Amino acid sequence: MEQLAQLHQYGDIALFILRVTVATVFIVHGIWKIENAKQMANSLGISKFGWLCTALGVAEFLGSLALLSGFLTQIAAAGLGIIMLGAIYFKITKWNVKFTAHDKTGWEFDLVILGVCMAIFLLGAGKIALDNTIFGLY
Repeated sequence: MEQLAQLHQYGDIALFILRVTVATVFIVHGIWKIENAKQMANSLGISKFGWLCTALGVAEFLGSLALLSGFLTQIAAAGLGIIMLGAIYFKITKWNVKFTAHDKTGWEFDLVILGVCMAIFLLGAGKIALDNTIFGLY
């Protein structure tokens, strides 16, 4: 147990790993939304609002860059968390997707990403971040 307790000293590295992991997911999904906004809008039944899907993709992409760099990290985590709340809401109410689904992605993945965004929001970026360098938050 003593060895495990010593791992707390690596909390800043753990926050960095969480930021990079979530940022990677949002970069991939954000770019896809930007490139396929019209297709996504049609599949959601909001074909007149393709611009909204583009805006969502841009928000995901910029938020992920903020997480990667650790710049305005808590604001970015809050914004990305709100996006995930919207995704969960949409999956549950509009698509009737179960928590887990074997034939498609359930909303369990979205819940994990939301949880990580909440943790980053509450804990901040850690020492390995521009927030620390610019604002001296740690």
